[in-house]
Amino acid sequence: MADFREELRARLAAIERDGRYRRRRMLEGPQGVDVVVGGRPRVNFSGNDYLGLANHPEVVAALRRGAEDYGAGAGAAHLVSGHGRAHHALEEELAGFTGRERVLLFSTGYMANLGAITALAGRGDTVFEDRLNHASLLDGALLSGARLKRYPHADAAALRTALGAGDASTRLIVSDGLFSMDGDVAPVAELATVARDLDAVLMIDDAHGLGVLGGRGGGVLELAGLGQDAVPVLVGTLGKAFGTFGAFVAGCAELIEYLIQRARTYLYTTALPPAVAEAGRAALRLARAESWRREHLRRLIQRFRAGAGQLGLVLMPSASPIQPVVLGDNASVVRAGTALFEAGFLVGAIRPPTVPVGTARLRITLSAAHREEHVDGLLAALADLAAQPGFRAGAAP
Repeated sequence: MADFREELRARLAAIERDGRYRRRRMLEGPQGVDVVVGGRPRVNFSGNDYLGLANHPEVVAALRRGAEDYGAGAGAAHLVSGHGRAHHALEEELAGFTGRERVLLFSTGYMANLGAITALAGRGDTVFEDRLNHASLLDGALLSGARLKRYPHADAAALRTALGAGDASTRLIVSDGLFSMDGDVAPVAELATVARDLDAVLMIDDAHGLGVLGGRGGGVLELAGLGQDAVPVLVGTLGKAFGTFGAFVAGCAELIEYLIQRARTYLYTTALPPAVAEAGRAALRLARAESWRREHLRRLIQRFRAGAGQLGLVLMPSASPIQPVVLGDNASVVRAGTALFEAGFLVGAIRPPTVPVGTARLRITLSAAHREEHVDGLLAALADLAAQPGFRAGAAP
């Protein structure tokens, strides 16, 4: 045991030396724009609560009522005795929202991606993935036993070439919809064309786009005008724009029935608490009805990008709530994150392996709960940071 602990200490020290050590900050109240961290109030620009629903009174009330009606937990897996009325209602409402025949709930987005990919691909098959895909998508391909081929970021032409050279029986194309660290949108229409032309199945994980992008919040597929036939497998989450917890796969009835039979991360885990499903239903209703949240968010994004441009900060080409400022090296982004925290703002300092080496960044995220003065305050803090000797916001990769 002593040798084991020493080995772990050595590994941790190596992570620290490389500037990749992560430390948790403990929030002392509800998720939102105004948070308290270690007894100190801060304005939060680091979360994924894009529509500001995580602490919405109607969502909280639905969670409370759900607990009173159904108890604290589901008690079993969906296929044992854990599938309840609240789960079923949420699945049906999500199917209506996404314009798909059916939806299957999973406990997390990670489990939805692992479950879908490992059920749809296996030995002898090939999974083609964008090089900047989320870790859960890459892990799903690796766990499936299929051959994993990664194509250059958002490069549909390179994907077409790679697909044309393959001979696997099942070929699955997998991409994020809205990329969580860069804030850009996948070329989903081009990916769908490649999939159609070369007889492949396209799966899009739009965890960060659903609820946010498009006039009705339909995400990247709404922007591209694509439906179930063009993109047979759609993954979404309730833990981002909808402010609650859980995830889902949406598609045709046959896909959902197949995943019920074969997706191990669905079969072998306890169902989402029904009370959480009720909270998700309330959040979905608000997201659909209150389009002003998306409109306000778009105005804040434009305000931030205009102000950052005036400061000479180089931003990545993102029209989403995710606005990365690339600094390059790990030490610089840690210092910048600390300086912003001392100035009153909570901003994520993102380093490898979450992003490629040399592209460490401040991941600034906006929410419909932010006000213009919040954005202006952050810009003023960034101006002070930019004025410090040695500060340099590098060009977007």
